[in-house]
Amino acid sequence: MATLNQWVEGARPRTLPAAIAPVLVGTGAAYAMEKANPGYALLALIVALFLQIGVNYANDYSDGIRGTDEDRVGPVRLVGQGLANPGNVKLAAFGCFFVAAFVGLALVTLSNTPWLLLVGVAAILAAWFYTGGKRPYGYMGLGEVFVFVFFGLVAVLGTTYTQAHTLSPSAWAGSIGVGAIACAILVTNNLRDIPTDVEAGKHTLAVRLGDKATRTFYVLLIAMSVAAVAVCTLFHVAAAAGFVALIAAIPPVLRVMRGATGRDLVPALAGTGRYQLLYGLLLGGGLYAAHLMH
Repeated sequence: MATLNQWVEGARPRTLPAAIAPVLVGTGAAYAMEKANPGYALLALIVALFLQIGVNYANDYSDGIRGTDEDRVGPVRLVGQGLANPGNVKLAAFGCFFVAAFVGLALVTLSNTPWLLLVGVAAILAAWFYTGGKRPYGYMGLGEVFVFVFFGLVAVLGTTYTQAHTLSPSAWAGSIGVGAIACAILVTNNLRDIPTDVEAGKHTLAVRLGDKATRTFYVLLIAMSVAAVAVCTLFHVAAAAGFVALIAAIPPVLRVMRGATGRDLVPALAGTGRYQLLYGLLLGGGLYAAHLMH
């Protein structure tokens, strides 16, 4: 039976920046338009966090029952390592999805954006079918597309829209930057797992591209996030604070480009997560500063 600590590790807390950063940037964009609502931002953060934890447990469950997690390196696998009953892990995933849906319902009701309910349903379905179901899209090399859309565009723009009821160029650019980093996290994870994914028949984008091209793709994603800050800066000079986040990106980029494999890529994975969190704090903070400068 899994311990509390193992359940916490199974939730993969290092991935939580992927939930926090979009809300920071989306709220910053709302502040820059003088239309922010901190209460709605908090609700959006709760939705994002529970969706992220839910997808982590869902992946643990689905990969575990398929046997693709038996020889993995990296974080704890509750099902793959036989630490927890698969049914309990599945229940934990759906419990998180339920909390996200309940809080999301409150958010769209209070913000009078009922059409976003459809987006929320799509997000939950995407979270489950990444590795769940008979034809999981994560096994077909489409994971990065969905991560970019839901952890970048949807998360940032949804946060902004529920507060401002409109979108700005900075919100769009920020959503692209955040989405690019979220993809980079997944790319690092899949780069590490290429050998075991090949054996398990899991055709991720990294498996399809191959080792060298995947490393180049990772660097391009980081570069895209930097370009997004440049676009935001065209509209709000204070958004240039986001460039400082590059300090955190340098170590993982160097590790990836120098050919690290297996466990040696774990620090790159964690480093990319730190970059995303710092990116969210500084770009979102810069957009908030633009509001103060008005």
